[in-house]
Amino acid sequence: MSSTSVVLGAGLMGRLLAWQLARSGHSVDLFDAGGPDAQGSAARVAAAMLAPLAESVITEPSVVKMGHYALSRWPELLAQLSTPVFFQQEGTLILWHRQDAAEASRFSRQLQATSEKIPALGQAQSLDAAAVAQLEPSLGTRFAQGLYLPGEGQLDNRQLLAALLHELQNESPNHGPVRLHWHSPRALEDFKPGTQGQPDWVFDCRGLGARQQWAGLRGVRGEVIRLHAPEVTLQRPTRLIHPRYPIYIAPKEDHVFVIGATEIETEDLSPASVRSTLELLSAAYTVHSGFAEARILEVTTQARPTLTDNLPAIRCLGERTVQINGLYRHGFLISPAMLDVVIEWVQHHTTHLAQQFQLKFEHV
Repeated sequence: MSSTSVVLGAGLMGRLLAWQLARSGHSVDLFDAGGPDAQGSAARVAAAMLAPLAESVITEPSVVKMGHYALSRWPELLAQLSTPVFFQQEGTLILWHRQDAAEASRFSRQLQATSEKIPALGQAQSLDAAAVAQLEPSLGTRFAQGLYLPGEGQLDNRQLLAALLHELQNESPNHGPVRLHWHSPRALEDFKPGTQGQPDWVFDCRGLGARQQWAGLRGVRGEVIRLHAPEVTLQRPTRLIHPRYPIYIAPKEDHVFVIGATEIETEDLSPASVRSTLELLSAAYTVHSGFAEARILEVTTQARPTLTDNLPAIRCLGERTVQINGLYRHGFLISPAMLDVVIEWVQHHTTHLAQQFQLKFEHV
């Protein structure tokens, strides 16, 4: 007899988990407070960069290890989808202006330290102006120096959310059934897994919706601009070292670019400020003058679910209730690892992967 599972929250983690549970034969009910377009999900407002070495400058080794795992795991997951999702693994380019050379030197030293601790990540490669121009011809010789992080990647976050929805909506003879409940918020106390008439498992992937059950969970605001820039061609995500924070430019298909950087300790979801919008757009323009004629598709804000130490965690409330939260700004980077830890736990009631990743896995 197949297991029955309830998944709360249909953001990135909830959709991935519901999909993989169904593929393993579970009968799944997926509940979300919003609709199928994921408008309330932090995953919709993201660049979906897969850059463990670049992120190592601001996060811990556990996240870096999970991110490195994702570089090989994402292609496997995407191959299981029936609709295509943009994915590339052309590395990350790090650039800076001359006045930020000292900060760039510090950044480079941090990358070197990470590579020594986790050799599988490889090394950042130093570039001169000619090498930068060879990697990104449209930049010419505007930058005298740079760093190249080979093997890092990105995907299209909105294509992925839509592709996962398609899988969940369409019955497959090889999957367990999935019932989708939109505009239907549920709480953990609504279910008593393992008792008669109740699901076998409950998985809480609600992000900030789980604040009442997880002390210390908070939102960290992010602001992202999406542009259409026909005059700009970039082959890979590009990060600009900035006096206050690194700014990223992630090229998607059809000359669409996602630009972001800001992290503000607030759950305020009001429109982006003039200051942050100007900083992001100005930084993009200094990378490529073609952004001057770009069209602004949207300026969006969202609060990322973040725990007190800025690290993800999994908690088991009893034997059959599992909470997954705290993915912060690293949702696409670490979600394959988080997914596989949960599936391993469900199947074997143990998880060697959590130990491998140094992931916080608690029993409450």
